[in-house]
Amino acid sequence: MPHQPITVSGVEVTPLCDAVGPMGAAIRRPLDEMFPGSGLQDEPWVLHFHCYLLRDAAGRLTLVDTGIGGHDSPASSWAPVPGTLAGELAAAGVTPAEISTVILTHLHSDHASGAVTDGGPAFENARYVLQQDELDAAKGAMLDQVVARIKDRLHVVDGDAEVAPGIHVHSAPGHTPGHQIARTGDLAMTGDLVLHPVQLADPSIRYLYDDDHEAAGRTRAEVLGGLRAERAILATAHFSEPFLRL
Repeated sequence: MPHQPITVSGVEVTPLCDAVGPMGAAIRRPLDEMFPGSGLQDEPWVLHFHCYLLRDAAGRLTLVDTGIGGHDSPASSWAPVPGTLAGELAAAGVTPAEISTVILTHLHSDHASGAVTDGGPAFENARYVLQQDELDAAKGAMLDQVVARIKDRLHVVDGDAEVAPGIHVHSAPGHTPGHQIARTGDLAMTGDLVLHPVQLADPSIRYLYDDDHEAAGRTRAEVLGGLRAERAILATAHFSEPFLRL
C-alpha cells in the first residue's frame, strides 16, 4: 500500500493502487490528441489506477471502484493487467467478504472489471451501486462479463443518493451516460470526471474518450467549480497522488 489513509468526517479513506502503467497500443494516442487544445507535449502518460476503501465509525466498509481485474479482464487489451486490488485490500487488513457496499463510478473496464472474479461477484456480500443511466447504456464485454455476473446484487440509483451512512453518490454524466462521483464530507472520489491535471486548470479541455464531450465539459466545470468553492479534497482515479486539496 504506497498511499496512507486520511480521515474525513469520521470516515477513514484508504487509496488502493490497483495498477500503474501507460495505456496500451490499442487506444494510446499522442497527448495533444487525447486532450485537444491542451498544449501538452507528447510524452508517455503513465496512469495510476486508484480505488478507494472507506471505513466508517461503525466499521462498515465501502469500496469505490474495483479496478482492472485479471488477465482475462475486458481491460486486458489496453490496461496493465492483472490489477492488484485483492493484494491491496489484504494489506489494509480487509477481505472481500467484509465489504458491504461497492460503488462503481462507471462501467469502463478499468473501473469495474474487478467487480467479478471466477465468474461471480468478487464481493459476495456487497451491493453494487450503479446509476440507472449507466446500466441502460451497458453493452459488449462489460455487460456480458461484468453486469450480467453481478445483476442479482445491483443497487441501481437514479441521480443523487445516500448509499451508506454518510456516503453519497452524485450524478456526473458525460464521460459515460451514468458516470457518478462519490462523496463523504468534503472529499469527492471523482472517477473519470478529471483524467489529467491540465483539466483542473481548464475544465473545458476535452478528453478523447469521453462519450459526450459537451456534457462532460459542462459537468466537469460545474462539479469542479462547486468543489473548489468548498475547498474540497479530490480523490482521483488516475493522478499519481490520490488526494488533492482544491
